[in-house]
Parts: sequence; C-alpha cells; structure tokens
Amino acid sequence: MLPQHAGWLLLIVPGLIWGASFLFIAEGLRSVGPNGVAFLRIFIGFLTLACFPQARNVKIDRSAWTRIFFLGLLWFAFPLTMFPYAEQHVSSAMTGMLNGANPLFATLVASYLLKAWPSRNVMLGIAVGLLGTAVMAIPAANEGQNSPLGVVMILAAMVSYGFALSIARSLQQEYGAIPVIWRAQAVGMILTAPLGVPEVLHANWQLGPVLSLLALGALGTAIANVLMAMAAGKYGAARASSTTFLIPVVALVLGVAIRSERVEPIAIVGGAVCLLGAWLMKRQ
Repeated sequence: MLPQHAGWLLLIVPGLIWGASFLFIAEGLRSVGPNGVAFLRIFIGFLTLACFPQARNVKIDRSAWTRIFFLGLLWFAFPLTMFPYAEQHVSSAMTGMLNGANPLFATLVASYLLKAWPSRNVMLGIAVGLLGTAVMAIPAANEGQNSPLGVVMILAAMVSYGFALSIARSLQQEYGAIPVIWRAQAVGMILTAPLGVPEVLHANWQLGPVLSLLALGALGTAIANVLMAMAAGKYGAARASSTTFLIPVVALVLGVAIRSERVEPIAIVGGAVCLLGAWLMKRQ
C-alpha cells in the first residue's frame, strides 16, 4: 500500500506509463513486427498480473466467459494490434496525442449502447473533442496515403476501447478489476498468438527493443491497470480516469525529445482542443 501522503501517485503514474507506451511500441518495432509487439506485450502483462494473488484466487462463473472473451478481443487483441500497425505510418507522438480522444469515443459508444443521448454539456465536450481530433489529423492528410491509414487504425482502436469499457464495467463490479483484466489478457494472448509468435521467432533482437517491450508489457499492460484499479477504488472512477489526460502530453514530449519526431504545430493545437473537450466532459 502507498503511504497516505503519496496517494496522488495513483492518479499520475498510470498516465505517465501509458503515455510512454507509444515510445516503447516504436522502439519494439525496431526488432519485431506489429503482431509480435501486440502478442509480447499481452504475454508479458499476463505473466506480470499472474504474480498478484488477487488475479488468480477469484473464481469467475462460467456464464461470464462470453463477456470476458469479447473483452479480451476489444480491450487487448484488436486495439493493441492496431497501435503498432499505426505506428508504421504515423509517429509515436501522434499516436499518443490521438489517444486523448479516448474519453470521447467511450462516451459515444456508451450512449449508443444505452440508446440515450448524453446531456447537453457532455455533448458540447464531445463536439469540442472531436473537432480537436479532426485538427490533429490534418497534418496526416498531407503526408501521403499511409499517414491517414495510421490515423484510421488509431481511431478504430478508440472505438474498440469504447465497447470494451462498456463490457468491463459490469464484470469489474462483479469480480474486481484485476481478475477480469488477467483473464481478458489470456484471451487476448491466445487471439494474437497465431500471427504474433511467428514474428517473435523471426525477430532481430536488440537490447533497446527488448527492454522497451518488457516495460510495455509489465508496466503498460499490467502495472498501470493495477494502479488504475486502485485509484478507482480510492478516489472513484471519474477522478481516477483523469490520469488519461497525461497520455497525449507524455507521448508528445517523449516522441520529440527521444525519437526526434516532428510534430506540426497545428497537431499540437488539435491535441489541446481535444483535451479541452475531454475536460469539459469530465467536469460535468
């Protein structure tokens, strides 16, 4: 347990880890293909969560496994494959910045599933956020056909997360976050293995990518989820989710500082507008 005065770390560290994940993906791609990156991060995350007794000791009813299967597909297998494919076409900074739209898509998907429109103020936040997302994508439209493809992959991953979060909510209320995440990772690992394992076996390994993939799996796919679950228990889901505001900022700083990625000023403006939209939604 964290000391009382250090509880604020629960609200910051997950965002820092997830923001750095896009740098780790880009580094991992230097040695292994996108399917291999997706499989390895889920595999390493699964092994890491297996070290937590809470993940292993909770019994899950057989009736819940259909939802866990779709959670493994929509939270892990599909989106975590889309990100490394996208980073073959756009920078890690751009990928992380576009992730600032995650709350927008989660709200839109939840509204669609519930057949209920959000409040007027939330709709304003969504409109502002989607405008920012469109502005961020403008530079990609001017960089040839590959860059828009990368943006589409990232947005597809965001939609997938939106459906996954709707499924996860009831499962986590019944069984707790960590047991559900661990089993969903098992599903994701199985689904990504057919394409991922061959790429891992034929990888050109170097120390930097190996360390990046270890950090991506152990930290980004496991520990950050544990800390997020702890933060939700301590502060509530709404406040805990504020950590996602750090993701675009961290991804931008690391992409520019470490990988010397070039980010157009208009994309940064779009990222700020997107974060404003997410903030407007959260404050309601």
